[in-house]
Amino acid sequence: MTEIVFREESYKIIGACMEVHKKLGSGFLESVYSEALEIEFKTAGIPYEKEKKLPVYYEDHKMTKYFRADYVCYDSIILEIKASKFLVDADRKQTLNNVRATKFKLGLLVNFGTSSLTYKRIVN
Repeated sequence: MTEIVFREESYKIIGACMEVHKKLGSGFLESVYSEALEIEFKTAGIPYEKEKKLPVYYEDHKMTKYFRADYVCYDSIILEIKASKFLVDADRKQTLNNVRATKFKLGLLVNFGTSSLTYKRIVN
């Protein structure tokens, strides 16, 4: 059996995202979902940092460029949020690249723009 990386933490994050989507539905800008999510994280007691700058690594070299995550939760999970009609492969690849380049183990790509919340777990 394969171990799920940050299982409990990612379930709590997705649960908070589902709560926001249930209350707001689809059709808002990403910034609206981001603000609502911050409120939901506080209510659920989920530790987070919003728009956190993360160093980018090339091999073992820390670069001068950085990546700004929508959220970093539990100091270990990158959360990228979207509000589009559907996720495209480029969204998944971008999140995977960000997870790899910052040496994180898990990224969550969440889309609030559909009638049902959609999300992908992206493991490094």
